[in-house]
Amino acid sequence: MKTLFSTQIPSTDRPWFVVDAAGKNLGRLATTIARKLSGRDRVDYTAHIDNGAYVVIVNAAQVAVSGKKETEKMYYSHSQYLGGLKEINLTKMRAKNPAHILEHAIKGMLPKNKLQAGMLQRLRVVPGATHQYEAQKPTELSI
Repeated sequence: MKTLFSTQIPSTDRPWFVVDAAGKNLGRLATTIARKLSGRDRVDYTAHIDNGAYVVIVNAAQVAVSGKKETEKMYYSHSQYLGGLKEINLTKMRAKNPAHILEHAIKGMLPKNKLQAGMLQRLRVVPGATHQYEAQKPTELSI
């Protein structure tokens, strides 16, 4: 039996999904969303073709973590100057930029190649409960 190998151009009619992150575990939520963005859950998945869906995440500020991650998980950035390392823990990041928590986790689970930027452009993270993508008629994704 031969393996089917898709060489077609990805379709422009990608599905839209909306996910409520309130009370959901960060890691389990990120893996499911990364599979939707990369298209790995589709039957016509091919590694070199970006055929994923759009994902809108609401209530990103209310995502849950287990254990002591709320105070001990750190996010790092560097200014490329000597002594320019900046670190911020999850509690402060949740107050400053709650969308970054999910974006950072999902980006780490996507492939590290030229397709990653296109996948991340289809990710929309909203800290609150309302979003502006009702015109696309997103379907509810239960996790």
